[in-house]
Amino acid sequence: MTAVRFSRTRRIALASAALVALGSGALAGAAPALPSPAHGLNILVAGLDSRAGLTADEKKRFKAGGKGCDCTDVMMLVHISAADDRVSVVSIPRDSLISYPEEHIDQRTGTVHAPHLVKAGSTHTEGGPAFTIEGVERMTGTPVHRYLEIDFRHFVDGVEHVEGGVPICTAEPLKDPVTGIDLAPGTKRVRGGEALQYVRSRRADGKMDFGRIQKQQSFVVNMWRVLGKNLRDDPVRLWRLASTLPSAPAGERSLSVPEMVGLVFRLRHLRPEDLEFAMVPITRFNPTIGGVGSSLSWDREQAAEVFEALRSDRPLPAARSTSTSTIPRGLGLYRPVGGSSLVCL
Repeated sequence: MTAVRFSRTRRIALASAALVALGSGALAGAAPALPSPAHGLNILVAGLDSRAGLTADEKKRFKAGGKGCDCTDVMMLVHISAADDRVSVVSIPRDSLISYPEEHIDQRTGTVHAPHLVKAGSTHTEGGPAFTIEGVERMTGTPVHRYLEIDFRHFVDGVEHVEGGVPICTAEPLKDPVTGIDLAPGTKRVRGGEALQYVRSRRADGKMDFGRIQKQQSFVVNMWRVLGKNLRDDPVRLWRLASTLPSAPAGERSLSVPEMVGLVFRLRHLRPEDLEFAMVPITRFNPTIGGVGSSLSWDREQAAEVFEALRSDRPLPAARSTSTSTIPRGLGLYRPVGGSSLVCL
């Protein structure tokens, strides 16, 4: 039988039709359409420390056999400009300290908590997605329009859908005995389990959680580049990848699969240089607090400028010429970078 060849445009059209057929049931029960705020859309992406669903073999091979804390080791506030021409990503360290003056109800136990201090990453442990969203809005003064939660199982499965894997790179040898990642200098493409080892690594380079945040941001850029090459023009495969990612039950502000697919198509023209990344400016490590542990304090004045830029739909402000951070090696500095600087060649 002679193979039938279609043009690229025709293939996209056929794939789009297949996507409609594949997703019709999901679309019927989908949440209302994505909001279109005048000053851009804000999505909170949370990486959950949960091993649920990993097999015993996977836990052994990827050194993920420890006890999960049900806390968020990744917190990225993603701002998509109203014109769809820029994406700004601000990472929030999990040890950021939050003060809760009002009482709240623990969604798991029903316990009513008195006013207290908590680390950002522990908000999920206390109150699930709703409390995590509330915590980020309280810290940043910025509305969260949608929420996407991804645990270990769903992250691994999602990356497995990326044909050829995602490039990661390091200028120096990177060997972390805790996660098992062992990289020689240069670039390597990784699949699900090894990608998980990489984005979890924080002990190989002495940069602690700050280095892990840098790795996570680099991974996002390089995965976006790969998506641009082999997924954004294939709606069926894109739908399958998006379907694997969410790990939280559908909630009031959960980012649905149809919304994810629609967002990728809206933003498919964006290049790495149209993405910008930063970490919240940090001033110091706090003294250990009973019931909380070690934590970080923000440079509140500079952080306010960062989140005001998001709320106003402006690019991230430039770094200041002088620093207020006392974190060694400049790891707590606010240094916005363009996505192109994080690309692995």
